[in-house]
Amino acid sequence: MTDLSQLYEPPSDLARYKQLAHLDDHARNFIALSPFLVIASGGVDGADCSPRGDAPGFVQVLDAHTLLIPDRRGNNRLDTLQNVQARPEIGLLFFVPGINETLRVNGRAEIVTDAALLAPLAAQGKIPGSALRVTVTQMYFHCGKALLRSKLWQPESQVTRSAFPSLGRVIADQVQGVDGAQADIYLEESYKNRLY
Repeated sequence: MTDLSQLYEPPSDLARYKQLAHLDDHARNFIALSPFLVIASGGVDGADCSPRGDAPGFVQVLDAHTLLIPDRRGNNRLDTLQNVQARPEIGLLFFVPGINETLRVNGRAEIVTDAALLAPLAAQGKIPGSALRVTVTQMYFHCGKALLRSKLWQPESQVTRSAFPSLGRVIADQVQGVDGAQADIYLEESYKNRLY
């Protein structure tokens, strides 16, 4: 096994001591501004990551140690939810458009279906079928080097849609018997009518 300490300098004090075991005011404010996060989870089939997005503040901070993430309509594969049932440890990475730093939150998740908890998470008149209640164990802000290098928020970095095939075309190329044009029609209708 490679001795990583021979390949990297030790972390700075700034990197080493920034981790907290709760959500402070800065973390709460960042989550309130965030319309997008990625959830990392692991289950019997291995590791997985999944995007979640909605209007800024769609993730509720219940207290300094607890988050509530609505499960909006998706592909119904239930990968994240099944992973949480198998192994509750998850990692979250929150993004705010225009801000290069990200917020990392690690903790333990459980699936909740209590109507009293889900009702405040309604969007477009639709109450989610479930939510993840996350008990925070670690939290820290991640420096912006990755986003600066990627130029993620720079308009000139945006790719024209024609540079990559549609999802329907991709799936048709990957799965025998799928009609790409029909898949695109289905996806467009889904984006329009089944977003919530």
